[in-house]
Amino acid sequence: MSTPRLRSSTARLALLYLCGVVLGVSVLLWTVFLLTQRAMDGQVDLVIQTEIESLSEDFRGGGLQRLVEVLDHRVDDWGRLGAVYLLLDPQGQQLAGNLSSWPLNLAPQGEWREFEISANEHGREVSHPVRAALVALDGNRLLVGTDLSERRRFTQRLRVTTLWAMGLTALLMALTGWWFSRRVAARVRAVAQACARIISGDLSRRLPLDGSFDEFDQLAGAVNVMLDRIEQQTAAVRTTFNSAAHDLRAPLHRIRSRLEAQLQHSALDAEGSKAMQATIGDLERVQHTLAMLLQIAQAEAAGGAAIEAVDLAELAQQLFELYAPEARERGVELLLHSGGAAVIKGHRQLLAQLCTNLLENAIKYVPAGGRVEFSVHGDASRITVSVGDNGPGIPEAARGSMLLPFRRLERDAAVPGSGLGLSLVAAVVRLHGGTLELCENAPGLLVRCAFPARQA
Repeated sequence: MSTPRLRSSTARLALLYLCGVVLGVSVLLWTVFLLTQRAMDGQVDLVIQTEIESLSEDFRGGGLQRLVEVLDHRVDDWGRLGAVYLLLDPQGQQLAGNLSSWPLNLAPQGEWREFEISANEHGREVSHPVRAALVALDGNRLLVGTDLSERRRFTQRLRVTTLWAMGLTALLMALTGWWFSRRVAARVRAVAQACARIISGDLSRRLPLDGSFDEFDQLAGAVNVMLDRIEQQTAAVRTTFNSAAHDLRAPLHRIRSRLEAQLQHSALDAEGSKAMQATIGDLERVQHTLAMLLQIAQAEAAGGAAIEAVDLAELAQQLFELYAPEARERGVELLLHSGGAAVIKGHRQLLAQLCTNLLENAIKYVPAGGRVEFSVHGDASRITVSVGDNGPGIPEAARGSMLLPFRRLERDAAVPGSGLGLSLVAAVVRLHGGTLELCENAPGLLVRCAFPARQA
């Protein structure tokens, strides 16, 4: 019995944890990335601001000449530190610095700016991003900045690393969730299979334990203790029931034999003979009821014993030939529809009893002139046995209760029967892992039994 993955509670739980953890880790990593980027921007601005303060101090201490000398000494800092300087007089003439001209579209002062410059590196022009601050010194304009190439490369690597970390986290959590889902699903599937075997009558089956002593093992252990008690009680009840049923069969048979002998050899009046015959009829119904109860008990307790390959099509042909004369005597048309071999693994005697009960019920309740159709069809996945008639049928509201023992409709009170036929059919179907349906045949009743196909 397989469950679609997203309908499994473990799959949904794993997916929920996956989404939660991936979202949380992604938010954390992206926050770290943004904070690192902001800290690096702040560090760049602090370096530029510190350099501006130092140059301003030189200007205040030694005037313009001192500032020009300092800048001339620092023109080589571009190659080592990526520092950018440019000092212009009030007329816009360059006084010092390592920039050849004032960057276009740059405000004269008071703002932080980022722009692109070109530098000659190894004989080729390379564009570099620059972040700079502008300051005015007695009408002169000073630009101080730094190259952002290395910072941007580091930021790009950090961004790629962050995205990779988010992706790997999602992959790891997905694999963990998949493993967890499969492990739990396997445990649940093993428990479900064991329960199915127990329901089918194998009361010796127990829920599996894997020795991990987790919640599953604790639950399975408690259920196994309960199953031990149930098996003991069921065995006691079955033994008592079987013993009582077998012990009753012999006395009932002797009583019936004596009554029949008395009826044949004694001179009884009409009233006494009628009473004797009624008593024999009652004993016959009691014997039939005991036989049906024993068959139901056998079906419920059969388990894996006497399993063999059974061709239901062949079995149906044999039963059709057996019941065709009785159907003709009652004026009922009995038809057989078979689609070739239909092999399942099961109990031949119980499957024959299933078909017998369905045919007997249909022939018994269908009035003269009616029709009973006996069908066996199969494919690669399942075998279907159905018996349909055009008799009075069973009301839809009562169909479920008709599968319980000793359930009969009030209208059929005058018809001989024990109310155990469909109960035995249901027990045999359960034993073979099949499904049983009581359907409307418009008019009449259609009983459909479906079994999983097994190759011989």
